[in-house]
Amino acid sequence: MKTLKIEMAHDVVCSWCPIGYANLQQALRNLDIEADIYFLPSELNPDMGPMGEGIEEHFERRYQWSPSRQKNYRKNLLAVAEQAGVCIDVSRRTHYYNSNKAHRLIHWSEAYKRQQAMNELLIDAYFKRGLDISNTQVLLGIAEQLGLDRSLAEQALVSNEINQQLLLKKKRVQQFEISSLPAFIFNERTLVTGSNSVEYFEQAILSLTKNNQPSLTILS
Repeated sequence: MKTLKIEMAHDVVCSWCPIGYANLQQALRNLDIEADIYFLPSELNPDMGPMGEGIEEHFERRYQWSPSRQKNYRKNLLAVAEQAGVCIDVSRRTHYYNSNKAHRLIHWSEAYKRQQAMNELLIDAYFKRGLDISNTQVLLGIAEQLGLDRSLAEQALVSNEINQQLLLKKKRVQQFEISSLPAFIFNERTLVTGSNSVEYFEQAILSLTKNNQPSLTILS
């Protein structure tokens, strides 16, 4: 079978995106199927300021969530994350940050076929270590971790060309009318939404490989 092409619409600060990514990866391993995974930016807070915003304050301001509702949400999130093998350290990860620069870095690393590794390092930096992934120095340090050139990474963070390419990717997200994250586009046609279980992804992938759909299919 040919290698699957998977495009993942995500945001670097989205709590459920690393869970969906981890479960997808496990499903691919279980099925012994190779996939090339690319990332489509879908920024949840594109107007977020340079200091970010406390997560608790964000939920209260944006959704009017009470402390008890936030506590229940956090408990459920952490349980699902643990099952997926994803570490979210809420004692360190206390803020949402503007993710535009992080998306630029992921896109830039695609030219070196390191986009998956970059995404995984950003997940570790933000969810496990609570680092500010809008900070240029933090991002350049992550690029160096991958063995990529620091000065070229710095140029990518301010490149108008990179910005134009990201806009094209955002338009692709809009074409599929994706309204929640994460979302996965298989072989450019089949859309799967949500941070689904490993078993769900396995069934979706098997269905896709058995039925080569000629047109857009949405699995829900």
